[in-house]
Amino acid sequence: MHLEEIAFHVAPGAHAVVLLDQAGWHGSAELVVPQNITLMPLPPRCPELNPVENVWQFMRDNWLSNRIFSSYDDIVDHSCFAWNKLADQPWRIMTLGLRTWAHRF
Repeated sequence: MHLEEIAFHVAPGAHAVVLLDQAGWHGSAELVVPQNITLMPLPPRCPELNPVENVWQFMRDNWLSNRIFSSYDDIVDHSCFAWNKLADQPWRIMTLGLRTWAHRF
């Protein structure tokens, strides 16, 4: 469903490349990839190539670490709070994803 949603938003005649790490759930044989999307797996053990790793680390460092969760629902509630707080800061998301070395060329 996620890939279908991305494909829906790709402009007619355009093609999207979706970068993904090599987590086990990204490689299901049952995965249906729309025609206007190409999946490009990142090399294994290269978090510096995956900017979303910085997003998760920022959320852990600022809103999710040093706590004891009382239940699964408590984990979900805190995670949703952190995600929504970050979503309200688009400038932060942009800076977390920047790679200085990628802009040298």
